Amino acid sequence: MVADTMVKTRWVYAFGGGGAEGDASMKNLLGGKGANLAEMSSLGLPVPPGFTITTEVCTYYYAHGQEYPSDLRDQVRDALAKVESQVGKTFGDPANPLLVSVRSGARASMPGMMDTVLNLGLNDATVEGLAKLAGDRRFAFDSYRRFIQMYSNVVLNLDHHMFEEILDEHKERLDVHVDTGLTAEDWEAVVADYKQAVENERGEPFPQDPEAQLWGAISAVFASWMNDRAKFYRRMHDIPESWGTAVNVQSMVFGNMGETSATGVAFTRNPSTGENRLYGEFLINAQGEDVVAGIRTPQALTKAAREEMGEKNPSMEEALPEVFTQFKSVVEKLEKHYRDMQDIEFTVEKGRLYMLQTRNGKRTAKAALKVAVDLASEGLITKEEAVMRVEPASLDQLLHPTIDPASPRDVIANGLPASPGAATGKVVFTAEEAERLGAAGEAVILMREETSPEDIRGMDAARGIVTARGGMTSHAAVVARGMGRPCVSGAGELRIDQKSGEFHVRGRTFKAHDVITIDGSTGEVLTGAVKMIEPELSGDFATLMTWADSVRRLKVRANAETALDARTARQFGAEGIGLCRTEHMFFDPDRIAAVREMILADDEKGRRAALEKILPMQRQDFVELFGIMEGLPVTIRLLDPPLHEFLPHTEEDVASVAAATGLDPAKLLRRAKELHEVNPMLGHRGCRLGVAYPEIYEIQVRAIVEAALDVAASGKPAPIVEIMHPLVAKGEEMKFLRELTDKTVKAVFAERGREIEYKVGAMVELPRAAIRAGDLAEHAEFFSFGTNDLTQTTFGISRDDSGRFLNAYIEKGIFERDPFVSLDQEGVGDLIRIATERGRATRPDVKLGICGEHGGDPASIQFCEAVGLDYVSCSAYRVPIARLAAAQAAIGEREKDR
Repeated sequence: MVADTMVKTRWVYAFGGGGAEGDASMKNLLGGKGANLAEMSSLGLPVPPGFTITTEVCTYYYAHGQEYPSDLRDQVRDALAKVESQVGKTFGDPANPLLVSVRSGARASMPGMMDTVLNLGLNDATVEGLAKLAGDRRFAFDSYRRFIQMYSNVVLNLDHHMFEEILDEHKERLDVHVDTGLTAEDWEAVVADYKQAVENERGEPFPQDPEAQLWGAISAVFASWMNDRAKFYRRMHDIPESWGTAVNVQSMVFGNMGETSATGVAFTRNPSTGENRLYGEFLINAQGEDVVAGIRTPQALTKAAREEMGEKNPSMEEALPEVFTQFKSVVEKLEKHYRDMQDIEFTVEKGRLYMLQTRNGKRTAKAALKVAVDLASEGLITKEEAVMRVEPASLDQLLHPTIDPASPRDVIANGLPASPGAATGKVVFTAEEAERLGAAGEAVILMREETSPEDIRGMDAARGIVTARGGMTSHAAVVARGMGRPCVSGAGELRIDQKSGEFHVRGRTFKAHDVITIDGSTGEVLTGAVKMIEPELSGDFATLMTWADSVRRLKVRANAETALDARTARQFGAEGIGLCRTEHMFFDPDRIAAVREMILADDEKGRRAALEKILPMQRQDFVELFGIMEGLPVTIRLLDPPLHEFLPHTEEDVASVAAATGLDPAKLLRRAKELHEVNPMLGHRGCRLGVAYPEIYEIQVRAIVEAALDVAASGKPAPIVEIMHPLVAKGEEMKFLRELTDKTVKAVFAERGREIEYKVGAMVELPRAAIRAGDLAEHAEFFSFGTNDLTQTTFGISRDDSGRFLNAYIEKGIFERDPFVSLDQEGVGDLIRIATERGRATRPDVKLGICGEHGGDPASIQFCEAVGLDYVSCSAYRVPIARLAAAQAAIGEREKDR
């Protein structure tokens, strides 16, 4: 053991028995599960006693070469003794054994990502004592076989399939189809074979010392914080590695003690729809893992749910009516106490209810909206709290197509509607193939017998998930809902043959890579691709967004240069265009020939002649955008990429272009070679084109202003025109570009005999521009931070190539997250702060915004609010995310000031 400092640290906190040494406010220290167990204990709810080893131990464990604090064992021993006195049993006592569960419990819920061990403390002696105490030898050996399998897998790293094969052999020999059909003698035989298999694999017997078992399980839970699936899940949900996990050791209660015992999972509201009805599943004579593993088909909690699903097996309300009445009262109390939808685990032991966990339930975006709006309407929370309850990124689930109800449906299988939405893709049967094809841009549907935590990467890569087994609270269902993936679970009629790459259903055979469509809202699996429709953004969505808009300060614009993008942005509530990239218009097939003619011209006269052909086309583009935006601001970035991007590069491409346009192929090839740059990102592009070839920017400015005047003359609202120069670095550059712009604008005004308001600004995407922002502000009326390039130029990293090594940086903790996805607030953020301060010192009313991809990232938006920018701009489909994130950022900043 590693020696501690002289200051004694408390590493262990007890709960249960009507009281606790912690509460829900201590989530950072006790983890979510431990904090809520303590809170439920303090509320007087029936919680089996136990104790929590804090997250600080996890941090210590990894900081000290996987060693524990020297006084931890004594604190655990004392806490275990307290549990023993409360339950009247002794850990390791052959005659009266205390058994415990050992579970993880991070601050943020990470379902299935870390490890759990149940029934710990069983060995060859204590199993006999348990059998006598319970008066049920079958139950005791059922529990022992579960423990051997779970402990061997989690702690001893043995493959769980080995145990399943042994069990299947016994069931086949006995002609038994369900586990509950095995007798006590059968389970004894299974246990003997399990122990022999462990000894054969390890060369030593299964561990019999309960204390060694306990510390093996504790270490395994801490070790699972760093397993591959947990690390991947943390990256996906932006959970810092430094948080660590707590470990919860709790006295076992048994749902597998006969027909008056049960175990289950419940949500106080429907996690898929948000409907205010008790939702969940349970199993009689089972332990917790049976419900989520899909080994047995779970039963409904309520009679109404059973009838709706057409199930024959009784609901909990019917099978255990007295316990159900108590349970319903407890869950209603928990929802009111936490003022949010709860996800609850419970066990009934011989007719007595025990609460094993409560936490704020994971839910779909649709459910999150409904629950938040309903809770506010019910007076449990305020409108501002409702706004804070919905994860902005989750809105992405609502902004994509669903199946057109009018489309014909060739339904090949039915399962449970585990996670709403629809997806079309090629069938794959392994997570590895889903990940491989997904990375190649293929749309895939992952089809499995059942998913496990090891499948997390494939589930993330897939467009949708189908499982043959498992219920509404199975691993596939819970994880898919959290990811926003449509999922159909428990489609039991599917016969999946992974080895041959086929599945069979209703007399039909389908092969790997056949295209199917799934509807996670109905539980249907359909053959082929089915027509999709856009979502209706009304109801709870509209209500919550209205509440969000009433509190946010930041304006939200969209990056758009096509009419489709602009209309979509307006539909989603954009307040203008923050970035119109004019080069996207140049690539249109109808005008690329004129662009190439301009590039090939030998002098300014030739370039102007070609640009005159482009002028009316660009003007019409801007007329359309200004009309759609109806008087909202439109920021138009003048030509940014290097000219060589518009030219063909290979001899084959050159010949093809020459034949199509009549341009000289030799001249095309020669010019392409002349324009080639070693590092074009840092070369002749952006405003450097405007300085070298002023006529390019003159024609673009003319097209913009003429379009604005045409729209204003048509009686539509006058456009708010913002002309932006990219890649500016020096005040002198900005002065030249401003004068060029103003001269062109005034010439158009003189020709047309009328004027409109306009602004001229700079795109700040170079560190020098940020540091010398005061110089730029002398000539620029607005800055738009191009955070994509500002990140590239600050780090010296090309975002096009960074995928090759950024994951290694994230895995090693050098980056917490990809800086091209979420703004680097320390480095790039400091440059934005400097530019904001210096720009406003020169021009107090300078307008400030960002237009990189970070404009749709909630964490980056929070930064923009804190710095005091005026707006963010993002892709059209992220506008609602940005609106909600901006509202949450405003509320958060207000809270700081209180």
